[in-house]
Amino acid sequence: MEVDPLELVQSSAESQKASEARTSRLNAIVAITVAILATFMGVCKVKDDNIVQAMQQAQADKLDHWAYYQARTIRADVAQATAIQLNLQSEAQTAKNAAGYKDAIAKYEALAKEQLAKREDMRKAAEQDQQKYDALNYHDDQFDLSDALLAIAIAMLAVTALTSMWALYWAALVPTGFGMLMGLAGLLGWAIHPDALTALLS
Repeated sequence: MEVDPLELVQSSAESQKASEARTSRLNAIVAITVAILATFMGVCKVKDDNIVQAMQQAQADKLDHWAYYQARTIRADVAQATAIQLNLQSEAQTAKNAAGYKDAIAKYEALAKEQLAKREDMRKAAEQDQQKYDALNYHDDQFDLSDALLAIAIAMLAVTALTSMWALYWAALVPTGFGMLMGLAGLLGWAIHPDALTALLS
């Protein structure tokens, strides 16, 4: 049986065309996947930036409230010390002068009580600011994990485009799926938070 060289050339050309078509299809799918991931990362970035700004504001508010807490403490201490001092001085005064001391003592005791009440309000406000910061940080962690996973996925997709390996494309879909999940959790407020991984990366 004779082998026709022309048939061999045609068969080789057809095989090469089929291979090029598979490679072209893979590259098109990779390009579409990367475009979708880049768009999704952009949306997540906007939301994450807004969360970071809110975290910074909550942190600034917390520091302000603790500063006011300290100021109220100092004012209360000064008022209490003044009331004690006036009380001691009043004991050495005549009955006529002691009445003026009593009014001043009552004034400073009321001031001390007022400052202590306002100090408690500042403490509660500072603790609320910390709770707000923690809640925002929870979602910021979700976006950070999403960003890292999608960056890994895009790197794997770049290697896929170079090597034309379908297996690598399917492997890249693993970090893609988890990255999309964490991004959606951050965007939609889902309570998905891998604490162990977050603690490891913190």
